[in-house]
Amino acid sequence: QQLSFSDLLGSVTIVPTLLSTVMNEGTKISLIGCIVQLYFFGATEALQSFLLSVMSYDRYLAICNPLRYSSLMNHRVCVILIAISWLLALSVTPVTVISAATQEFCNQNTINHFFCDYFPVLELSCSDTSLARILTITVSVPVILFPFILIIGSYICIAHEILKIVSSIGRQKAFSTCSSHLAVVSIFYGTLIGIYVVPTRNQSQTISKLLSLLYTVVTPFINPMIYSLKSADMKNAIKNIIQ
Repeated sequence: QQLSFSDLLGSVTIVPTLLSTVMNEGTKISLIGCIVQLYFFGATEALQSFLLSVMSYDRYLAICNPLRYSSLMNHRVCVILIAISWLLALSVTPVTVISAATQEFCNQNTINHFFCDYFPVLELSCSDTSLARILTITVSVPVILFPFILIIGSYICIAHEILKIVSSIGRQKAFSTCSSHLAVVSIFYGTLIGIYVVPTRNQSQTISKLLSLLYTVVTPFINPMIYSLKSADMKNAIKNIIQ
């Protein structure tokens, strides 16, 4: 539910500007509106990053420690982990937003993007942005890399545990528990790392826009579809459509 809510919040923040830009071949937004959009967008992406790492920990406990799962991942623990994810997302994001808002902007006021993303906004600055770029990469480490490393570590342990299962049916069930989450993680972190962790100043604007479109529009759209494929009702509906 929290992941779906973050997808919805991110879409509400970005999609109206995207549609207005496409329909009118450009749109206008105030500086304050741009900064607010940048904050909410950054907060939702950071929240998704933390939530995906929490979900990977949940799957690790379910497969590697099933006998203690109900005690280790009870309702109270879930609420605490979600609250920590929200707190971290809302507290880390202002660091990059303030660094963008305090830049000196001269005569350039046209963003070569379909929303107020961090690096396209920095491109409008007529002051030195090297410190702001270094700050962004530094903040990306705890927001993107650390959760990503936690997820990779969880799945290494999960894979090791699945290989111990003798029954092929048991392996299939264990893998199906993680497949949807692993698909979302691959798309989400792949694009984020490509844009924010290892960015280049001469990165193609077209590639940057495509990657941004992937995790701002495509990922929230396909997330419900990926997780719904585990539902028996959804599987039966797809079979009926095919037949």
